[in-house]
Amino acid sequence: MFSFLITPDKAGHAAKPHYESPRMDDLIPIRRALISVSDKTGLVDLGRALVDYGVEIISTGGTAQVLREHDLNITDVTTITGFPEIMDGRVKTLHPHIHGGILAQRDNTTHQGALDTHGIAPIDLVVVDLYPFEAALTAHADPTTLIENIDIGGPAMIRAAAKNHTFVTVMVQRDQYLALLTELAENNGQTRLEFRQKMALAAFGRTATYDAAISNWMAQAHDDPTPPYRAFGGMCWQALRYGENPHQTAALYADGSREATITHAHQIQGKSLSYNNIADADAALRLVAEFSADDGPACAIIKHANPCGVAQGQTLAATYKAAFDCDRNSAFGGIIAVNHTLDPTTAKAIIETFVEVVVAPSVDMAAQSILATRPGLRVLTTGALPDPKHAPLTIKQVTGGFLVQSRDTAVLTEQNLRVVTARAPTAAEIKDMVFAWRVAKHVTSNAIVYAKQGQTIGIGAGQMSRIDSVWIATQKAQDMAETLHLTTQPTMGAVIASDAFFPFADGVLAAADAGITAVIQPGGSRRDDEIIATADAAGIAMVFTGLRHFRH
Repeated sequence: MFSFLITPDKAGHAAKPHYESPRMDDLIPIRRALISVSDKTGLVDLGRALVDYGVEIISTGGTAQVLREHDLNITDVTTITGFPEIMDGRVKTLHPHIHGGILAQRDNTTHQGALDTHGIAPIDLVVVDLYPFEAALTAHADPTTLIENIDIGGPAMIRAAAKNHTFVTVMVQRDQYLALLTELAENNGQTRLEFRQKMALAAFGRTATYDAAISNWMAQAHDDPTPPYRAFGGMCWQALRYGENPHQTAALYADGSREATITHAHQIQGKSLSYNNIADADAALRLVAEFSADDGPACAIIKHANPCGVAQGQTLAATYKAAFDCDRNSAFGGIIAVNHTLDPTTAKAIIETFVEVVVAPSVDMAAQSILATRPGLRVLTTGALPDPKHAPLTIKQVTGGFLVQSRDTAVLTEQNLRVVTARAPTAAEIKDMVFAWRVAKHVTSNAIVYAKQGQTIGIGAGQMSRIDSVWIATQKAQDMAETLHLTTQPTMGAVIASDAFFPFADGVLAAADAGITAVIQPGGSRRDDEIIATADAAGIAMVFTGLRHFRH
């Protein structure tokens, strides 16, 4: 059917293969269409346009009823098949008179003979969306409802039409209707092969994404973390100018989830988001979501996927200032996320420096007017905060495959802490340790976080040696003191959090020299006894969490 051509580009390299049909005219007229959709938006306008082109419309159930209600002449599928819909509509289109009409190759004499022999008329257009399984899943429907929202006939018709796209046009969502009508208008009721190829690509992607959602739900429902096959899918949400670097292509895909996310955030102003903007905004939102609105205002400033300042306080403006003061140099050009409605006072403070993106559950009107004075600033509202205990899968591609794991959703409480030193921490130290621990969870390993009075004062991220992260965090704190003209080092009386155990006592010694009074860490090192003794000798309180937060 197809010939595959590989032609060299101007530089002499082999270009991407493409195919063409050597035996068919590029244009195929639409004479007969099958329409069966769950989403009736735009259906009537599409039906009227097709009738105006003289297209015979075949339809099923509710779709046929809506079209008839608007005085459109429709042929029922049951009339074509000679068989009624049975089993509550589970079986209606799985019939040779339907699939034969879709799959027949128009230039194949054997296929044409089969059509003639069995009285099957060709179908040139298939417009089918799928039962709303993803919507039911997002709505937390019960298993019976979810099972009933698994479409069988729909994917079969879509795949048949997509396979035979040399002759058949396929539509899988209402957003494609305008493109179809434009195509028909420009080509006198016909579609081009290039258009049908594009629609077939979308069709196969849609059914793959649909099946991925079903298979992942079943794996979760049956508590199987390692099913024999794993598939992931999504719909292209936004084409991006480039990826991490200008020579890389990129796009944002939505996975069907409807929780508060960066993907579904509403952009109220600013330039289009870049790949790095989206990645960093997601990191900022997930970090600030560790602090619920009931915990009081919280702010996180992210740069290159790592926090450079995080704070929790009494007012949002004071909280933003505390986060910004942690590392003003790194905050330049950063991503800011807050967990409360953005107010005018905070907005005024934010626009005093260059910021790439601001993320908030909402922004009040006065604050919007202030932010609008920086038209290049991207402002996103999420409506709510994501649930930090929600456990979607995370995926990392490796050569030859991909790693899949559940997201790190562990939440630490004061009750989980085990005091291992002679001196127990004070209530204020415990509060700061829990705060620092929440931040460390979102810092690239090896991670070290200094904190005092609900404010990070030094963060060391992504080092090969834990002592290096301690040194960097200490230096960041010293830089903070110089920038703010502090008379004492901010590490004096602070606490330190480590995302994994200290393998040696050197990290604790360095932090003690900086003036810290308490340490929170997982514990579990072979040298725990030595490290505890080091803390005791320095009069430092130490708690073990029994929980690690590696982040690579």
